[in-house]
Amino acid sequence: MLYSQVTPSDKRRAFRAALDAAATTGEPLRLPGAFNPLSARLIQDKGFEGVYVSGAVLSADLGLPDIGLTTLTEVAGRSQQIARVTDLPALVDADTGFGEPMNVARTVQALEDAGVAGAHVEDQVNPKRCGHLDGKEVVGLDEAAKRVRAAADARRDPGFLIMARTDVRGTIPGDAGLRAAIDRAKALVDAGADAIFPEAMKDLSEFEAVASAVDVPVLANMTEFGKSELFTRRQLGDAGVRLIIYPVTLLRVAMGAAERALDEIAETGTQAGQVEGMQTRARLYELLDYAAYNTFDEGIFTYRP
Repeated sequence: MLYSQVTPSDKRRAFRAALDAAATTGEPLRLPGAFNPLSARLIQDKGFEGVYVSGAVLSADLGLPDIGLTTLTEVAGRSQQIARVTDLPALVDADTGFGEPMNVARTVQALEDAGVAGAHVEDQVNPKRCGHLDGKEVVGLDEAAKRVRAAADARRDPGFLIMARTDVRGTIPGDAGLRAAIDRAKALVDAGADAIFPEAMKDLSEFEAVASAVDVPVLANMTEFGKSELFTRRQLGDAGVRLIIYPVTLLRVAMGAAERALDEIAETGTQAGQVEGMQTRARLYELLDYAAYNTFDEGIFTYRP
């Protein structure tokens, strides 16, 4: 009932332990993107290992493109709403850290307070662009390293995971782009990153090259309509990947279904044809743990008219 009984510190410890175990099992942790707290409950119910809070999803939910328009307050607020309803660790997209290195430090502490297990900070120029679009620009390595050092120095709970995302692969064509991504990943680990998010890898061999070059967990972004093929968990595990995010999948599925339902209402005058595919009221109440709320009410409600 209400919120998770697992403390943020315990979630962080469990997250790191699971990442260590993934290196042995070869089964990467799967973190679907939650577009609201209820979808985070569903992700836990379906047996996934974590929840991802996507900057692209948060932007879209606000009716905005993913070009750095959201604020730290908006991201931390939604992250807290999601993290507190699930026992799973939540990893948050912190974009470029919302400013200069001091802003990155504040971002990390705000997200710690929000109860999430970790966050990634990227090396794009501010304002950023979606990682799978063309026309991205990255800051110099020195600036990227300063962001990571600021994040690592600012955290108060050593269990909070600092992940460095690099977008440099998408800014340099050919093998030179991969070499640049590997060199930058190594430097960001030296700056204090606990994990690496190499964005827009071309194929499995590129994921494997990055994973082989660093001694920290590597994340794969399996977003639809992007630069990377949609590889399976087994394929990515064999390539050395330890985390997989599916950042926009649930939002895209939900919005696709919503659009079809609205089209049907507009065309036929009723939603009757959509009912079979809907989540039932009983299933919604199960996810919300409605029965526990009723039991609580019955236990304290002493007045009868």
